[in-house]
Amino acid sequence: MASALGAQASVAAPIGAGGYGRRSSSSKGSNTVNFCNKSWIGTTLAWESKALKSRHMNKIFSMSVQQASKSKVAVKPLELDNAKEPPLNLYKPKEPYTATIVSVERLVGPKAPGETCHIVIDHGGNVPYWEGQSYGVIPPGENPKKPGSPNTVRLYSIASTRYGDSFDGKTASLCVRRAVYYDPETGKEDPTKKGICSNFLCDSKPGDKVQITGPSGKIMLLPEDDPNATHIMIATGTGVAPYRGYLRRMFMEDVPSFKFGGLAWLFLGVANTDSLLYDEEFTNYLQQYPDNFRYDKALSREQKNKNGGKMYVQDKIEEYSDEIFKLLDGGAHIYFCGLKGMMPGIQDTLKRVAEQRGESWEQKLSQLKKNKQWHVEVY
Repeated sequence: MASALGAQASVAAPIGAGGYGRRSSSSKGSNTVNFCNKSWIGTTLAWESKALKSRHMNKIFSMSVQQASKSKVAVKPLELDNAKEPPLNLYKPKEPYTATIVSVERLVGPKAPGETCHIVIDHGGNVPYWEGQSYGVIPPGENPKKPGSPNTVRLYSIASTRYGDSFDGKTASLCVRRAVYYDPETGKEDPTKKGICSNFLCDSKPGDKVQITGPSGKIMLLPEDDPNATHIMIATGTGVAPYRGYLRRMFMEDVPSFKFGGLAWLFLGVANTDSLLYDEEFTNYLQQYPDNFRYDKALSREQKNKNGGKMYVQDKIEEYSDEIFKLLDGGAHIYFCGLKGMMPGIQDTLKRVAEQRGESWEQKLSQLKKNKQWHVEVY
């Protein structure tokens, strides 16, 4: 699910298959790792939240970008790359893990509609995850629909790699848009109907405790069997969260077991320039890896499509449709993450393009799903 998943609804749909990703402990030299073995877990963070200060960007981003421009960043513990299966549901709603908020930073500029925050959570290495997975968050307080019961779990896509923003495997980051509601008659914000979990997270302070569950999800896992594969990533708003994890793994981190040499192509749809998320990181990748990364933005309030209307992400896809279809024919993976409402427009665009090419979109989609090239997670 996308990063703001659950922020605008009290119940989030489950992601992927359930079960456990725990593997047996093994002798030295084995390729497996026990996710429940906490023996390698430390407690010291590589950086402190008080150091995070900048205009619109968390300083860790700037630090990371500077490092990436010189050389890739060393990560640890490398045992996190040894597991053959992703960790799943290590912590469940009835027994969540109590993590700690490290930092909460506003991501967007003053002209962005709404507020989106980057939230770093210290899990101490106890809740490992893979890129593309989600954490559940249980906001404090009672469930308004079930007095006496805790609030329901909201799911948020993780916006960092398994090594976290501190590169030590002890943190996870979420990209959360504050959910607010407006009275249709007055047009004014109604504070009585604000999103419980998104506001809790965006209002959190360093040191605050947060109940998390998971990790969950298999749909958006980054396939790494072919390091030279093409990955086409399409997002609206906070749906960019899993892609930030993918791209940091591809271009920022020095991961011995994964040396990316393919093409990553990101399409990001937001309202305006001030609404762009992680733009500094992505622009840096574009400068450093022009042969391996492409970055296209659809700014609905600033750009026009070919018909003179607002530029949405499906319009940007249509601009490059011929190339995209050729890449899909060549085995490219395509991902969609963001608001559920984005999919009908995208599907209509792809169907129209397919028909113009003399192809059946239904047959093509069926083949993409069969080949496991099609990855969709919307909320």
